[in-house]
Amino acid sequence: MRVELRKAPGPLRGEVPAPPDKSISHRAVMFSSISKGKSIIRNPLMAEDTISTMDAFRALGVRIDEGEGFVSVEGTGSLNCPADPIDCGNSGTTMRLLSGVLSGNPFTSVLKGDESLSRRPMKRVMEPLRLMGADIRAAREDNFPPLTVNGGGLSAITYEMPVASAQVKSSLMLAALYADGETVVVEKARSRDHTERMLPAYGAGVNVDGLKVTVKGGMPLRALDMEVPGDFSSAAFFAVAATITGGSELVIRNTGLNPTRTGLLSVLEAMGADIRIENRREVSGEPVGDLVCRSARLRGVDVDPALVPSLIDEFPVLCIAAALAEGVTNIRGARELRLKESDRITGVALPLRAMGVEVEEFPDGMSIQGRQWLEGATIDSLGDHRIAMSFAVASLVASGETVIRGADAVNVSFPGFFNILRRVCGG
Repeated sequence: MRVELRKAPGPLRGEVPAPPDKSISHRAVMFSSISKGKSIIRNPLMAEDTISTMDAFRALGVRIDEGEGFVSVEGTGSLNCPADPIDCGNSGTTMRLLSGVLSGNPFTSVLKGDESLSRRPMKRVMEPLRLMGADIRAAREDNFPPLTVNGGGLSAITYEMPVASAQVKSSLMLAALYADGETVVVEKARSRDHTERMLPAYGAGVNVDGLKVTVKGGMPLRALDMEVPGDFSSAAFFAVAATITGGSELVIRNTGLNPTRTGLLSVLEAMGADIRIENRREVSGEPVGDLVCRSARLRGVDVDPALVPSLIDEFPVLCIAAALAEGVTNIRGARELRLKESDRITGVALPLRAMGVEVEEFPDGMSIQGRQWLEGATIDSLGDHRIAMSFAVASLVASGETVIRGADAVNVSFPGFFNILRRVCGG
């Protein structure tokens, strides 16, 4: 699928709800599936990635029913051996977190994914699971899917993570639920903490002490009624779109403001963005608010590498903001982006150059020389949803026509993105 876009006919106006949070939706389905009793998940994200997680647990014998604005999950406290390989689609979250769950269950299962997921490395989650006693193997080079998991017989460990990763941390925490004793995971820098916030509500024994998370094994989980807040990572596209499009004022409702996710706000503020937070509140243990975003003239900045873990998914759209800022923006410490759905560093640098932006690429980031306008171009999204949406935002201020190839990748996390973008632009 390709989408053709032209410069926005006018400023962005009105308001939009932030779509349901993808990370929290994944975890709510997983935690409910391994709990005992009927859980209700309100406002879940119904996108390709989260549906992959639902289908995975259906394959493991869990009854999951979809209603209008909610999902019900009937857990029995145990899982069944799947009859066939479990298809994780494009979802790295599904594969990595499910690896932890399956490592603790006494049967053999196989996890596979689409072409993109089959190129994503899994050794960094396999190695600590093996230290816990899991028998987990990869089909290619002991690193790439499909994965075969022979579960059961786990022991607690203390593991110091070499790289901050919420997926690896969460996988180990889930495996720890099935292990004897207390498992300790120590991070170098704080990654998103949705698992630490949610698991105690399901009855798990979790203690957080700075960068150290301790999980007590053998505690059964109980069902929960919860609501999924809005996804900051999806709201970020509209926040940047309003910032770079002259005369805009856009309100993004119900946006999750978890501090492990909102590094982009700190960077945009340093760049001179006009984004105000109103109606702060809490939803299911997560901070939430409404973002009021107005257009602003931006200036280039040096992004603090310490902020990178909290804006890792927003890197592509941050680069769009940097391309329209006065001066140079430097982003380093983001080597992890080479291992996402695509190589997001090269995947963003190439189309920026096609739109007339001067970019210097580094192994762990890039330097962007801002300019006052962009040139329309044909963009290959590489099948990456965040690249596709980021360059749709760029098209709003580009001369001529911009064509985005592989635009259907947005369905992974944000179905309806293009329709909403056209509506708020008056198109």
